Amino acid sequence: MSQSFPVAPWLAGYRRPWLRADVLAGLTTAAVVIPKAMAYAVIAGLPVEAGLYTALAAMLVYPLLGSSRPLSVSVTSAIAMMTGAQVVATSAAGPGADATAVAATLALLVGGFLILARVFRMGFLANFISLPVLVGFESGVGVVIIIGQLPAVLGVHTESHSVVSTLMELPGLLPEAHGMTMGVALAGIVVLLALERVFPKIPAYLAWVALSIAAAAALGLEGMGVTSIGTVPDGLPTLALPDLSLIGGLWAGALGIALMSFTESVAAARALSRQDDPPVKANQELLAVGVANVASALAGGMPSGGGTSQTAVADDAGARSQMAQWVNAAAVLATLLFLSSFIGLMPKAALGALIIVASAAMIKPAKFRAIARIRKTELILALVTFAGVIFIGTLEGILIAVAISV
Repeated sequence: MSQSFPVAPWLAGYRRPWLRADVLAGLTTAAVVIPKAMAYAVIAGLPVEAGLYTALAAMLVYPLLGSSRPLSVSVTSAIAMMTGAQVVATSAAGPGADATAVAATLALLVGGFLILARVFRMGFLANFISLPVLVGFESGVGVVIIIGQLPAVLGVHTESHSVVSTLMELPGLLPEAHGMTMGVALAGIVVLLALERVFPKIPAYLAWVALSIAAAAALGLEGMGVTSIGTVPDGLPTLALPDLSLIGGLWAGALGIALMSFTESVAAARALSRQDDPPVKANQELLAVGVANVASALAGGMPSGGGTSQTAVADDAGARSQMAQWVNAAAVLATLLFLSSFIGLMPKAALGALIIVASAAMIKPAKFRAIARIRKTELILALVTFAGVIFIGTLEGILIAVAISV
């Protein structure tokens, strides 16, 4: 029983003194997860509530099956970017396709592939992407996301979807840039960077969300032409039925997302595992992350996976068990129930600034230098993957990463 449901031993052996630490860690992580979940939904071309639905469903389910003490399963930037690419491709192939249905169907397929991989004990897949290649992939995704957010922070609309074409189109649109929108975005970048450096204990992302909403309401920014997020449905997500007619066009993309979701999850879980933690079991993670994705799909969310940054926050905050993730889920639920109307006031440019700052953290020149010191050939592999993501695409980038690693 404990092998199939790891929740049984840790919950049975739970100690009351752990509760305070888990509550604090859960609330601290929520301050990072909630703003990022909204931001990553926008990256995927979805309404912000889709990110919150994903975080809620995944963090409720993963603790029941996962083998990692601190792992936080929610939306990640790489998965959001890959999901967005599938949403764009599906819309291009069949105009009128609903983006939320595409994302939910992707999540269902990703969950199905991971569960099937667990049946065949394919946990060794976690070793298919080497660390240098993963560094190159994540850095490439960071660049792609930042460039993709430039139109939003400039207040212009582009027809391009690729990195190169967007960069070529933007100069001609600069005369149309909206000054107030640019001011909001610039203020967001400055505030976020300043808070992280000067007041590191303040949750910068959450503080900026609250500040931008307050400024929008007090100054009437929407009346000045600054576009807001708009209506966010309040309350619990309703049961969503994925569109099975989309499976034929999505299964290949879902395979790539499933591999990235599993690889990111196991890498984060192993990196932050302590000596006294139970071992991270790759095959068990296939099942846990797979079921979490199925739950995300049924909640009307998007594909999910374990994120290194939010897991590190939970671990640093002193999470003693997966109870911290249930506390995190409770915070997401409270946001959906009581704060949806306020979230809708947030300017899109403010969210774009948050996305840019978060994505910039994915680009890590120091890691490239560290790889170069160890082995030059590994640096070449990282750079090839980095270039592949930027110039070819995210799904193609992950395939390049797998091929190179193998």
